[in-house]
Amino acid sequence: VRFSTLLTLLSFFFFYYFAIFASAEERVMRLCVVIPAYNEEAVLRQTHTEMSTILESLAQKGEIAKDSFICFVDDGSKDRTWEILQSLAQEQNGLIASSGIKLSRNCGHQNALLAGLEYVADKCDYALSIDCDLQDDISVIDTFIEKAKRGVEVVLGVRKSRNKDSFFKKYSALGFYKLMAFMGVKITYNHADYRLLSSRAISALLSFKERNSFLCGIVPLLGFKSDRVEYDRLERLAGESKYPLFKMLSFAWNGITSFSVMPLRIVSMLGIAFFILSLGLGLYALYVKLFTDGVVYGWASTIILLCFFSGIQLLSLGVIGEYVGKIYAETKGRPRYFIEEIANPQKNTSNNK
Repeated sequence: VRFSTLLTLLSFFFFYYFAIFASAEERVMRLCVVIPAYNEEAVLRQTHTEMSTILESLAQKGEIAKDSFICFVDDGSKDRTWEILQSLAQEQNGLIASSGIKLSRNCGHQNALLAGLEYVADKCDYALSIDCDLQDDISVIDTFIEKAKRGVEVVLGVRKSRNKDSFFKKYSALGFYKLMAFMGVKITYNHADYRLLSSRAISALLSFKERNSFLCGIVPLLGFKSDRVEYDRLERLAGESKYPLFKMLSFAWNGITSFSVMPLRIVSMLGIAFFILSLGLGLYALYVKLFTDGVVYGWASTIILLCFFSGIQLLSLGVIGEYVGKIYAETKGRPRYFIEEIANPQKNTSNNK
């Protein structure tokens, strides 16, 4: 009887012991780093090397699973980007695997990022998105991981300052964030696309089906527990910025028109204001006609007023047309991207456990 009791206790002990360690092993998150790339042949290998080094260090410390991986998304590049990504996917020299997704055409940074997130949604516990130039400091990734372990599902990377930016870029960015706040769009100041999302947050993000995606505005709408990590922005490793002034303005306008109807309201208020003004001018002209000897109105003043009001009308029609165009694009429901090829596909997390 004593032997049987002892055997039962030992069995219970070993079962409890292995259950604890098995669950601890399961709790180690499988991390995927999603990196969109467009004509980045000059920086790809260095980006891969530095990111792999960081992730391997975290894996060896037990902070992330050893089957964590990097997923590059080639956004229809015209240089050797895809050729290099295929080579990196085949090498697999260290612990961290590397995969590549090739889009059939250039779909834009936001859509390329969404393509990567959709691919990894069921293949990881958390996904970290970052630009290929690595100006966002990867040395703070461990801080992202720490916050995720506390149950945070959305961790935003936020720049501490813009002291390294040029005068124009610094104050244009400041104006952009203030304008977005005035328009009623809730975005985080100095945050771009450096963020960590849980698989549940990614699934929720992918449920937003609009064609004109502005992720900085969509992510706050998820509502999951969130936090931020502050960092200093670094110099670009190599190559040139893919966001010149025109693209930055286009990106800002897309963000405003995708999340705010304030421009339409401003048009309405301008219409009311100028109606009142024109009514006042009409009454003044009637007064001059009936109660004074009359004055011949000058040609210049007539032309100035005509051009001014015509300009306001064209501007208003342009703003309205922008919204109508977005509605037109949304109602068509065309796919945002097509994946042409995948280098070194990864398995689902459900198959690994």
